Amino acid sequence: MGKNLLEQLKEVTIVVADTGDIEAIEKFTPRDATTNPSLITAAAQMPQYQGIVDDTLKGARATLGASASAADVVSLAFDRLAVSFGLKILEIIPGRVSTEVDARLSFDTEATVAKGRELIAQYEANNVNRERVLIKIAATWEGIQAAAVLEKEGIHCNLTLLFGIHQAIACAENDITLISPFVGRILDWYKKDTGRDSYEPAEDPGVVSVTEIYNYYKKFGYKTEVMGASFRNVGEISELAGSDLLTIAPSLLAELQATEGELPRKLDPEKAASADIEKISIDKDTFDRMHAENRMATDKLAEGITGFAKALESLEELLAARLASLEA
Repeated sequence: MGKNLLEQLKEVTIVVADTGDIEAIEKFTPRDATTNPSLITAAAQMPQYQGIVDDTLKGARATLGASASAADVVSLAFDRLAVSFGLKILEIIPGRVSTEVDARLSFDTEATVAKGRELIAQYEANNVNRERVLIKIAATWEGIQAAAVLEKEGIHCNLTLLFGIHQAIACAENDITLISPFVGRILDWYKKDTGRDSYEPAEDPGVVSVTEIYNYYKKFGYKTEVMGASFRNVGEISELAGSDLLTIAPSLLAELQATEGELPRKLDPEKAASADIEKISIDKDTFDRMHAENRMATDKLAEGITGFAKALESLEELLAARLASLEA
């Protein structure tokens, strides 16, 4: 019997689970796992993870003491919850977990650096080596500068909400460990903008974008890893087979696992090395100009930060309600 698509994909690409659902991670045995505010908020509402939420709230109360306000307890629990999920995830995966800095800090370099250090300190206090954690930061100019500072301290970063080559090059030039270009969200934008209801996988604008970034990195020998993210269908994933990593939601991992057929490697460093690509140097002015000229990247970066901020607000409300019921 032939190998399913997931088995074949794992031969050419590191497969990462894009979820905060620990049971799903156990099922698909990825090397790494990524979380984001929306995924943590969703997982925190699942009955099977009530214990993680409750323990985090109780731990925050114990740290701050009986006289601390509910708002302060919720704030501390909120800061700790993503790490609480990360610690559980690290018990079942061999590799790294990505934990996101508060999206509301996306345009504040100093606050992002401070938050990144704080997240790593929480992991290290739980005996987790920093090599197993990626601090996830939105790929604004300010976020990239923050990541550059953290990388120099040996804190590895995953730059997310990445929609354009300008963001990718700025990350590579700052020796960022990994980037997460968003495939499906790019497709969403183009479908809405053009009125088209579908694209062939090879012409999918998200696939084209990640292919361009991958080839650029390999052509010029950057060590920053490319991890395609935010997939809408298996066709997009198949077209990016060979990418350094791909982070995939459980529903699509299940589809790959259930599908037989051939999955040829599409992205290849040797092919990229001979590609005709012009090198671009990025400073802040160039970054801002390229970002402004790219309507899709401008729209999707702003929308992504807003969406993650809303998820964080929902999570704060959920924690406040849960603390009230625990302490009633």
